Amino acid sequence: MPKSESDQPERISEAEHAVMEALWSADAPLTATEVCERVCATRDWSLATVKTLLSRLVAKRAAATRPDGRRFLYSPAIARAAYVGGESKRLVDRLFGGRAAPLFAQLAEQEALTDDDLAEIERLLKELKS
Repeated sequence: MPKSESDQPERISEAEHAVMEALWSADAPLTATEVCERVCATRDWSLATVKTLLSRLVAKRAAATRPDGRRFLYSPAIARAAYVGGESKRLVDRLFGGRAAPLFAQLAEQEALTDDDLAEIERLLKELKS
């Protein structure tokens, strides 16, 4: 069962995040081999690398594991939305003093916001105001 946002695991690395994305996108728990099938080719990783990353994620409480015969099944121990929310707050806190407006200003200055992004932000702001 995924944990709540208040029960965040330790920070995870970019590589661990790739493994978590595979777990989040799965309909059921995955074996290490199944995780590897989803990430190894694009990352040039071996099954041993995936097993190491899964072990780290279990130790950090981001993933859960249970035995299934001679293999282990892995599943997320935190919901993706809760993880993204926590990471987003950390980013805003660390880089922008806890204020979101400077983040959007920075993205606008770097021309990183598309017209679709701006339309979605406007829609969200209207929802928040009503």
